[in-house]
Amino acid sequence: MEDVTVTVASVRSVGPDAIAIAFESPEGFDARPGQFVKLGTEVDGEHESRFYTISSPNVAETFDVTVEIDPDGTLGPLLADLSAGDTLTMSGPYGNAYYEDDPRVVVLAGGPGVGPAIGIARRALNDGGEAAVVYRDETPLHEADLDTLDADGATVHVLDADDDMADAVGDVVTGSDGEQVFVYGFADFLDAATGAIEAAGGDPDGAKVENFG
Repeated sequence: MEDVTVTVASVRSVGPDAIAIAFESPEGFDARPGQFVKLGTEVDGEHESRFYTISSPNVAETFDVTVEIDPDGTLGPLLADLSAGDTLTMSGPYGNAYYEDDPRVVVLAGGPGVGPAIGIARRALNDGGEAAVVYRDETPLHEADLDTLDADGATVHVLDADDDMADAVGDVVTGSDGEQVFVYGFADFLDAATGAIEAAGGDPDGAKVENFG
């Protein structure tokens, strides 16, 4: 889809300077958790847009994105002021690092990568599969959603930003048939995560990786 109008259904806080925005899914929209969309609006007479990864388990009626708000950013502060009924433009979905009915998912997430981690893990559990999340961040987001995943049977490790990932990744990367590993985050996190996968005896080349920049 290219530049369709999407309507905000709800906005909720998921941590300091972070929100989850639910949009009404436009007719014909089909996407998987882990794919991303481009959202945009007019700012001072110019069209500004950014990419955001889907963080809901499905898109049948609505879809979520998680946004970290930079108070000095161009688009973020405007998104923080959205409320139900407001509209943006959307294109997508894009990306190849998404859930494909895998019987077991392991998601390694840094920073805003927790958004797709929540969506993929929840979808896998809803489909009767297994899920594990290793999330590293200075200030964790989506804590309530992570607690719910843990209570529903997922394995969840939340680490501080400087923590070594080896033990946590070694705990969840099993190499079992049908296990798919995902990695979402910025470049320095991707390096740490893929190194931890290899140290755990996994195959970093088999992981689905999304670099946020």
